[in-house]
Amino acid sequence: MTKSALVIGAGIVGLATARALALRGYQVSVFDRSERAVGASIRNFGMIWPIGQPEGVLYERALRSRSIWTDVLQRSGCWYSQQGSLHMAYHADEWTVLQEFKEASQPTRPLALLSPEQTRERSSVVQPTGLLGSLYSADEMIVDPRQAIGSIPSYLAEQYGVTFHWNTAISRINYPKVWSGKRQWSADEIYVCSGVDFETLYPEAFAEAPITKCKVQMLRLEAQNGNIGPSLCGGLSLIHYKGFLSAPSLPQLLERYQQEKSEYMEWGIHVMASQNGLGEITVGDSHEYGLTFDPFDRTAVNALVLDYLRTFTTFPSYQIQQTWHGIYPKHTQGKTEWVISPESGVTVINGLGGAGMTLSFGLCEAVVAGTYQPLAGLHA
Repeated sequence: MTKSALVIGAGIVGLATARALALRGYQVSVFDRSERAVGASIRNFGMIWPIGQPEGVLYERALRSRSIWTDVLQRSGCWYSQQGSLHMAYHADEWTVLQEFKEASQPTRPLALLSPEQTRERSSVVQPTGLLGSLYSADEMIVDPRQAIGSIPSYLAEQYGVTFHWNTAISRINYPKVWSGKRQWSADEIYVCSGVDFETLYPEAFAEAPITKCKVQMLRLEAQNGNIGPSLCGGLSLIHYKGFLSAPSLPQLLERYQQEKSEYMEWGIHVMASQNGLGEITVGDSHEYGLTFDPFDRTAVNALVLDYLRTFTTFPSYQIQQTWHGIYPKHTQGKTEWVISPESGVTVINGLGGAGMTLSFGLCEAVVAGTYQPLAGLHA
């Protein structure tokens, strides 16, 4: 007899869970309160970012997620780019951290230290003035999150018979049943992938959990002529991603930034740029933490981002096309996710922080398969 499962939430965690269940033969229904996914899953760079994850299980999970992403995107006909990432150094301490990271990562990761000339061969829009060198990583992949998250539901429906209930807010669960108003559904298993909605389902569990919310401001530059190559990162990203903790000199670099870049530290700013299939450049981002945020974006924060972007890029145009903010859930104790069972038959998957696009497919596959083990690893 075919088992059934209900998934609450159609962001990347919900979609990854639905796929994993469908592959194991479940009859899957997905519920989302909106007519399409409009949360953090479409408000990001679209970066599948193994370089940000520490060695071991998390790095392997990121690679597994990238493999699943590739299969899903190919089958659903969505755009993606596998050109890796470039991390530029313009100060001696940044160059030291990049060298130490490469040394500590051998032979696990596909990394190369590049001279200024080799860096410009990889990407012609890298700022040459003051460039000491760069680290190239072949692992990273870019998707268009708006296209991918919008298209995957149709793919899952057509390929696996997954049913999607849009504009359907699930407001109550009492296993094996869920309710939206007076309507109800039941299943053998229920998965809650509700993102930053901590208030509707199991609010007591969320209130006691080591989990909070993070607001990020981002922007998009108009389409550029030509391909910029890999995603581009400045030195501030070295202190943001915990993968770089293997570099012994990282604390000294952080100390310098705290002294010289206090505004950037205050708003949690690090700056990266990725290009989508239309040639547009997605840029960001800042990080604010709490349960409630000012709904208004700060022009000054975007100005800081653009100022720093110009220190390592030479785009033909810095004309802003769009600005926005996203809010995602984040673990407050440095762990990589929050997975609990608030009642028999129900699993909550949340708290992936800024690594949702990078880790969700691998994580949810493990949770559904029953092979998941909690980790104390760190991520952005």
